[in-house]
Amino acid sequence: MSEKERDEFTGVETTGHDWDGIKELNNPAPRWWLGVMIVTIIWAIGYSFVYPSWPTLSGDGERGGTTGNIGWTQYSELAESQAEILARRAAYLERFENASFTEIQQDPALYAFAQAGGASAFKDNCATCHGTGGTGGPGYPNLLDDDWLWGGTVDDIHETIRFGVRANHDETRFSEMPAFADIYADDEVADIADYVLSFSTDGAFPARGKELYDEQCSLCHADNGTGDRFQGAPNLADAIWFYGGNKTDLVAQIKRPKHGMMPNWNTRLDANTIRQLAIYVHALGGGETE
Repeated sequence: MSEKERDEFTGVETTGHDWDGIKELNNPAPRWWLGVMIVTIIWAIGYSFVYPSWPTLSGDGERGGTTGNIGWTQYSELAESQAEILARRAAYLERFENASFTEIQQDPALYAFAQAGGASAFKDNCATCHGTGGTGGPGYPNLLDDDWLWGGTVDDIHETIRFGVRANHDETRFSEMPAFADIYADDEVADIADYVLSFSTDGAFPARGKELYDEQCSLCHADNGTGDRFQGAPNLADAIWFYGGNKTDLVAQIKRPKHGMMPNWNTRLDANTIRQLAIYVHALGGGETE
């Protein structure tokens, strides 16, 4: 057997591998490293017996693999955690079902329970239109400004969520504004828009605008533009606009009004979830009481 080559500088044997004149030394692995490797191998073998690890052809074990000697799996741990959560939820839910909105709001624990459930349901069902924070957008109500079309008490909000707005339900909220393009000329509509803007800006307006408003619009929106929640008629005096608040937007809405729609959630969500949503949305707007 020929003697292996040794590096002239270190005296260590080489492996015989050479890359552009750089030779690989045959240094043994450090003992501590070998010790760690042996320990991890022993640990892995023990782990494979104690915990689920190997797939099986029979599929008898949890999810088709070995179950381990102690019978633990991440699925059983998840099931136990969920069972604990559901048990706690059931205890609160029983109290929640039998409590009025007033009682819930006066009970910190029940109120926190309702808020948590409402927040979750809102993200799953309402955020698509109203935004994750409830800020809404053009044609979708802002739920943070405490300006409510059909009333802002928790009972009002609860009814709106249950039956929707212009939804396919006998008790849905419903209002409709006529298309004044079929009634007035463009210059007359423009005068009405100027008068409507004067409610929130104190700007000048043509006398004809007030006359036409009093003739056609005041019945729903009131003489001073404050609206009527019973009819779902918007408040025109608070500078909060659903479809935009400049003159162009107002003229378009007066001529050919847009009418949004909100589904009735009583056929999609259970009664407790709807109540939790009502409490959550009520709090978003600041909590109107009357």
